[in-house]
Amino acid sequence: MKFMIVGKASPETEAGALPSQQVVDDMHAYNEALTKAGVLLAAEGLYPSSQGAQIAYSGGKATVIDGPFAEAKELIAGFWLIQVKSREEAIEWALRVPVPPGYDGIGLDVWRVFDASDVPDDSLPADELERERALRERLGVDTPGT
Repeated sequence: MKFMIVGKASPETEAGALPSQQVVDDMHAYNEALTKAGVLLAAEGLYPSSQGAQIAYSGGKATVIDGPFAEAKELIAGFWLIQVKSREEAIEWALRVPVPPGYDGIGLDVWRVFDASDVPDDSLPADELERERALRERLGVDTPGT
């Protein structure tokens, strides 16, 4: 099962402040632990929302809204994509994320990632399954069910 651990933004991350060396070291150690356990698929920090955009849809038309965005508590500062055996294991890893002192209220979300392997093979036409397999192969990502 794949899960995404999403780190929420804070006023500091939204201001573009760089973390302390201790926070960087702690995150490297955490990422190394994920890697050694064989569960890390990806991990990235994100720039502040001032460098991003949102796309809103209304009446079938898209509107681009440039950042920054008002609600820092609704924004994300980074993520980890992990592959584990259960929701409980994903939560165990999320609880190990090194959160610096003073970040009370800033949290994480743990979301299960929908995977093609979650759809029974007999519910999709063979050409759809083959298209999915070929796309994953070209992208160099795991195949459904692995």
